[in-house]
Amino acid sequence: MAAEVVVETRNLTKVYRDFWGRRKKVALNALDLQIHKGEIFGLLGPNGSGKTTTIKLLLGLLFPTNGDAFVFGEPAAKVEKNERIGYLPEESYLYRFLNAEETLDFYGRLFDIPSDVRRKRAAELIELVDLARDKKRILREYSKGMRQRIGLAQALINDPDLVILDEPTSGLDPLGTRWMKDLILDLKRKGKTVLMCSHRLDDVQDVCDRIAILYGGDLQELGAVDRLVEDQKRLEIRASGVNLTDDLKRELTAVVEKHGGKLETFGHPTTTLEDLFLRIVEESKARPGRRFLPPAETATATTASS
Repeated sequence: MAAEVVVETRNLTKVYRDFWGRRKKVALNALDLQIHKGEIFGLLGPNGSGKTTTIKLLLGLLFPTNGDAFVFGEPAAKVEKNERIGYLPEESYLYRFLNAEETLDFYGRLFDIPSDVRRKRAAELIELVDLARDKKRILREYSKGMRQRIGLAQALINDPDLVILDEPTSGLDPLGTRWMKDLILDLKRKGKTVLMCSHRLDDVQDVCDRIAILYGGDLQELGAVDRLVEDQKRLEIRASGVNLTDDLKRELTAVVEKHGGKLETFGHPTTTLEDLFLRIVEESKARPGRRFLPPAETATATTASS
């Protein structure tokens, strides 16, 4: 049974124009992707690659020049679907003179959450983000890491089905970063769908199931993290230029056992997501117009027509 699609874009394009209507910048060019229910999806790319534009199009804050975006099967421009979305921007624009309790109460009111549910939910989230001792302090006194934590709490106040996180570990120390990654994984265990953008590639590699890499508004790569970082040219025995077949497995096992050992694992070594990312960006610079196309057998009709 195919996984439920939570987010889908079809030929999604955004062109920014100047005062006279002349094309100024292609921020996003014919983006085709699907994000499935219950997965953690990473959106990667250098500054200006189209990540923020993609998020704004999904939230209905921008309208596409061409193509379509759907969230929960509804057009992204439909405001009502945002009731099921939690969003943590890179810079949380929270009211600095409210404390944590007042902040969550304010955002809970925006979702028309009943007062008793709102208070209970706020108390649970304050404990979750480890701000119980500072819940009466106004946000102006918070460090950046603390503001990031209360920003995450406000993103979860409506118990969303889709959580969008823009640089979620920004401003966090190593312990806070580990906490944030564990929380993201816990959201997945609870059946939530997470879309995250991050420049910290090690964080993405730790938590994401699949990633899309954007450069210059074009989709450059798309797939499962473990597949993309896998080095298909080598085996763990460091034998280059050989593919792992059933016959090879049997022969290697026989050789090792003949010498009194036990061959425990087979597989390909992996590179890092950072190395993959830098390689793709360099290839994109060297080959302008390069775009990722899915394999022919899985390509959608939209992709084929584009």
